[in-house]
Amino acid sequence: MKTASKIYLAIVFIFLYAPLAVMILISFNGGESTTVMDGTSLRWYQEMLRDSATLQALKNTVLLSVSSAVISTILGTIAALGIDRMRSGHLRSTVMTVTNIPMMNPDIVTGISLMLLFVFTGTILRLETYLSFWTLLIAHVTFSLPYVILSILPKMKQMDRNLPEAAMDLGCTPFQSFLKIELPFIAPGILTGLIMAFTLSFDDFVISNFTSGSGFETLTIHIFAMTKKSVKPDIYALSTLIFFVVFVMLIIYNFASSSDERKAQRRQAANRRFQKKLRQERGEL
Repeated sequence: MKTASKIYLAIVFIFLYAPLAVMILISFNGGESTTVMDGTSLRWYQEMLRDSATLQALKNTVLLSVSSAVISTILGTIAALGIDRMRSGHLRSTVMTVTNIPMMNPDIVTGISLMLLFVFTGTILRLETYLSFWTLLIAHVTFSLPYVILSILPKMKQMDRNLPEAAMDLGCTPFQSFLKIELPFIAPGILTGLIMAFTLSFDDFVISNFTSGSGFETLTIHIFAMTKKSVKPDIYALSTLIFFVVFVMLIIYNFASSSDERKAQRRQAANRRFQKKLRQERGEL
């Protein structure tokens, strides 16, 4: 049984990481083939830096991903605070159901519905172009927002409800209480939501294909257009660089999360010691 489980695990890892290994290997190919290695070279990394269309698509994608991630994180944090403070359980469950709809919907349904909405709005407002960078940004914020909310809400539920009230009893305003007590506690959830929103926006194709205008091309749309003709190894080089950048970001995030968990454990231990000491003093009184 153990041998079978190891074989199954090996097959899973092969399916997961074999495409990445092939991509990295071909990016160093000295020839023009994407299937046969002809020595190793940095030729395609140099070609990538000369490809102005691909670099422009990459700039567009980074601009779109950063903008949508920041907006989604701000709106998601505010929404999570509002949902957490709802007193009615039925209202909270209704809002969460509506929030989860963009995650449950197939991407093609979301993309078509948003495209129809933008075209309808543009027709009413008599705009010259119905789809642009702004429609693409709205679409990316729409499907990223639920993931940010779901990343922050568990952190808020783990927080002691008495801490913000205690801070306000000591003279803090509600806004100061949020900045000094709640925000540091939910910061790991905010960071997780920010990274997730950036990643989802960066690699989206289906929704972007329906909601982007002719004057703004993302990297995924650019690569898809290239597959209709031929894909050169410079795309493998670009994808390899993106992979390693995301990999480094993941390592940094894991170290930050581990540090936050250790700090949280120390705070909880100190809080337990303080409560135990307080109970002992009350018992003596």
